[in-house]
Amino acid sequence: MIAKVKIVYHITAFSWYAFIIKSMAAKDGEKLPPGIFEFGGPWKYLTFLNLLLQMVFFGMAVVNDLQTGKNTAKGLNKWKDLIFSVLAFPVGMFVVLLFWVIFAYDRQLVYPESLDAFFPLWMNHAMHTVVMPILLGEILLQHHVYPKTKNGLAALGVVGLAYLGWVIFIYLAVGLWVYPLLGLLSTSGVLGLFLFNMTVVTTMYLLGRTLNNCVWGKGKKVTKNK
Repeated sequence: MIAKVKIVYHITAFSWYAFIIKSMAAKDGEKLPPGIFEFGGPWKYLTFLNLLLQMVFFGMAVVNDLQTGKNTAKGLNKWKDLIFSVLAFPVGMFVVLLFWVIFAYDRQLVYPESLDAFFPLWMNHAMHTVVMPILLGEILLQHHVYPKTKNGLAALGVVGLAYLGWVIFIYLAVGLWVYPLLGLLSTSGVLGLFLFNMTVVTTMYLLGRTLNNCVWGKGKKVTKNK
């Protein structure tokens, strides 16, 4: 019964993210609202990259649920756990948390009013709200094996630096920051914000590990239907 619930949950989550991404892709060719530039397309936004990440994770979860070969399932399960613990959970929670904190302070810094006509309200919440309950549901539904903390944080740091490099590359290429907030900061301010963001996403990683241990028990071994 539990195995069937997991399969349904993972298929539903994967389908949901695929639908959102398809809905965003359908807007290709529409006139962009003021403040949004074409260079880099949606690939420059962490929100979009996170949606792809969540879709990939739940897609792997579906395939893993349907695997019958023990060795194949075991190998895929390790990768699935790694992606969830190091990327899907911390990045997904980070996107939701930081977006709404900045939005509450001054939405123009992260989601200008001009976007309201481009992305309907339901899509905004699909990108920046629904991610959190889906991830928490995954924590409750399935145990995940976390890597050693130093290894997990090192991998997360590499990903963070890669995205920072991508954002800086875009700025050097077109002279515009992906996020308006960055345009208000000095070079040291941008680096300081990056360090702050890495502190937050690190906290989200540790939160995910703590919740996983609280629900399933530290070091629990799951040998069936994991």
